[in-house]
Amino acid sequence: MASIHEIREERLKKLSMLRERGVDPFPVSVPRDIALSELRARFVELEKNQRPISVAGRIMAIRGQGAIQFVVLFDGTDEFQVVLKRDVLGNEKMTLFVDVADVGDIVSATGTAFTTRRGEPSVLASSWTMGAKSLLPLPEKWHGLQDGEEKLRKRYLDLMQDKDLRELFRKKAKFWQSIRTFMVDAGFLEVETPVIERTTGGADARPFATHHHALDIDVYLRISCGELWQKRLMVAGFPKVFEIGRIFRNEGISPEHAQDYTQLEFYWAYATPEECMAFVEQMYKKVAMDVFGTMTFDIGKFEVNLGKTWERYEYTETIKRMTGIDISHAQTDEIEAALRRLGVEYDKKGWNRVRAIDSLWKYCRRQLSGPGFLVGIPKEMSPLAKPDPKDHSKVLQFQPIIAGSEVGKGYSELNDPVDQAERFATQQKMRDAGDEEAQMADPEFVEALEYGMPPTCGFGVSERLFAFLANKPVREAQLFPLLRPR
Repeated sequence: MASIHEIREERLKKLSMLRERGVDPFPVSVPRDIALSELRARFVELEKNQRPISVAGRIMAIRGQGAIQFVVLFDGTDEFQVVLKRDVLGNEKMTLFVDVADVGDIVSATGTAFTTRRGEPSVLASSWTMGAKSLLPLPEKWHGLQDGEEKLRKRYLDLMQDKDLRELFRKKAKFWQSIRTFMVDAGFLEVETPVIERTTGGADARPFATHHHALDIDVYLRISCGELWQKRLMVAGFPKVFEIGRIFRNEGISPEHAQDYTQLEFYWAYATPEECMAFVEQMYKKVAMDVFGTMTFDIGKFEVNLGKTWERYEYTETIKRMTGIDISHAQTDEIEAALRRLGVEYDKKGWNRVRAIDSLWKYCRRQLSGPGFLVGIPKEMSPLAKPDPKDHSKVLQFQPIIAGSEVGKGYSELNDPVDQAERFATQQKMRDAGDEEAQMADPEFVEALEYGMPPTCGFGVSERLFAFLANKPVREAQLFPLLRPR
């Protein structure tokens, strides 16, 4: 079997052969007046009227002898067979095709629709044109790319040969289209907020840092979809706003986490957490039906039915029931002891009580099937949420739980500027102590709150929801995830 280098050298010779014969191997355009999917749909009509048609696509297979060639083209919409016959095409054009064409080339063919003796709808070519000469061979048709990282690195080849993968990303596009339509139909205004910030806000995450040369300041890529900016819009008087955009977190890689991804965040003035939870539940159900046509999903070890009654998981009670630890009274060393007893691994860098409780909660969360909402989160765990008036040690935060994971987060937004400033100060102490994920203080946001922000409910959900419903690791549900260079 020839090596990749040998195949490439052979194809370079064919490239030269085309040019020597006055043929441009990479023309600006080629004849094409119908997509292959439309050709298939209208085949009976086109075969009957015998009007010449031009099709184009990538050669996925070639078989036959010198007098007749059966070529399968793929144009992104469908595959279709083109038949080249020497007595129809002519000796010169047929010989050129046999001499220079390879699987992987992009070609155009003009001819008429006809059905072969074996009953295969086809195009009988009267001419052909090279659209782009390929220099590297496609992966073997029946096995494709086998190595997982190679699939991600050469995603274009995997997409080319895997129909199900192409369909996955069509569904992902529909996922965001469905969410956007749902939000707009509910009266929300779509906005755009800065991606580059002087201080990151809206999440506990390590940011990517860079330098803005024109202003000569250090800046960060945002870690939320404009949370503190959208809340400024609440101050400005907009009642309902949302953004769908890219966010960036300089964190670890896992089946559930990526470093840059798309997220929806919305803010709704005067809405209560209960109203927001009902709205989110309705949105998840609508999107599931729009994109997947079902409410029932197999996700990891769980079977999840979004159509059933959504449960409520109270944070402290759930942890106590599943671990025996009452976090409202337990000291950090007690929580650590419980983590060791349960076999939970944790990173001691920037370790504190908040990180300890979060590690314990994640152990519990992985055992919950859902669907449901996590509620009753301790105040110390959420620096931007409004305290629960019935229990000031907790905040009015909620998180959808599906298949052992949090797939979204919302809360009644903190609008007390004094309380917000104090929580920022607490977060800053955590950063100073080594917690790189603690939130940065934003005095300008506090100043905006001092002008008055109405009671507001906010919510965010990322593309991880799509990955979960598709039962895929999040990186496999991204077209081009970041990879380490070879």
